[in-house]
Amino acid sequence: MRTLIRDVAIFDGETMHSGNNAVVVSGDRIEAIADAASAFDGQAFDHVIEGRGMTLMPGMVESHAHLTWGSSVEKIYHQFILPPEELKVAAWRNARVLLDHGFTSAFSAGALGDGIEVELAKAIASSETPGPRLIPSTLERSPEGAEGVETGDVFNGRGPDAIRNFVAYCKEQGVGSLKLVVSGEDALKPGSAGDVLYTDEEMEAAGQAAREAGLWIATHAYYPKAIDLALKAGARIIYHASYADEAAADAMIAAKDTTFYAPSPGVSIAALEATPPPHIDMSHMKKSAAERMALEAKLVPALKARGMRILIGGDYGFPFNPNGRNARDLQIFVDHFGYSPAEALTAATALGGELMDLQVGRVREGWLADLLLVDGDPTQDVSILQDKARLVMIMQGGALYKTPAA
Repeated sequence: MRTLIRDVAIFDGETMHSGNNAVVVSGDRIEAIADAASAFDGQAFDHVIEGRGMTLMPGMVESHAHLTWGSSVEKIYHQFILPPEELKVAAWRNARVLLDHGFTSAFSAGALGDGIEVELAKAIASSETPGPRLIPSTLERSPEGAEGVETGDVFNGRGPDAIRNFVAYCKEQGVGSLKLVVSGEDALKPGSAGDVLYTDEEMEAAGQAAREAGLWIATHAYYPKAIDLALKAGARIIYHASYADEAAADAMIAAKDTTFYAPSPGVSIAALEATPPPHIDMSHMKKSAAERMALEAKLVPALKARGMRILIGGDYGFPFNPNGRNARDLQIFVDHFGYSPAEALTAATALGGELMDLQVGRVREGWLADLLLVDGDPTQDVSILQDKARLVMIMQGGALYKTPAA
């Protein structure tokens, strides 16, 4: 199967190429790229897509996916924990919703059900259900009783041996990344973000066992001690890190070739904007969100200037921050962190592809053809990616998930 996409500007993951470019897709890969729409005239194609000057760009990568956090732009849940049957329906829906909104890959930041994301990842890979390429995760592993709010679970108890057993379980189940909640969470339990929920020995055991098993570790870490433990465990990605001091920032930079950072501002902005009914008290969540955004407004640009690979992803799935709004993170990076639209796009594409460790996130010959055709120029106005109607074409692995109208 060969497809020609012609007369397009191309954002390749880093750079915008204006003009009447053309791209050939063969099978699931990008076969060729040319800077003239007529470059492939006379060749035989199964499909020809006329770009009409629109922008061809890589599919986006959600680096902080919570597909089992039920709420989406299509259905809001006002409870966090769902019955198993409904949880599966919501997760499968959320996978499709992310793909509908241009996210062709997703790195899970933890699940609310054991084994559900492994099943979903297999269903997506076999084309049984639509969704982004998924690195599946575990239940968010929070030590028992440490947070006061049940958001996660613990397999096999506490201590280094328990951690090693947990990693072995993850390997057996087929997860790709295990989620460790190293810090508490002020938004759920005021004053707990500074709590460290794992011992040094447990985190050391997690890192060693994960390396031996070939698994990644994703970490929820706010304060310097938690960040230090995450880095010593060899975390693939650190979420939040809002309260990092100078030493913690230096340690993150020292690990920048192997560890990614996702500040996750989407949930903070959504919490600040939320207007809950009178019986729902979000005051502590709003206070925490305001504090984090003020700190991250300084931390994120400083780390970016030093070469940290910083990714979008904003804890989507709450009723006030539903799945499907994920592309809003790009505009938040522009408005609050001083990114240009093109830099925000790179965070959502090329750098996200590096996190996935797949040949996605770039328009490059030989790479997987996960592509979007966008009505407009997102390097000038990144907010247009929040409108799924502006996504004229969505291609995943060379297959047209959304076909342009005639």
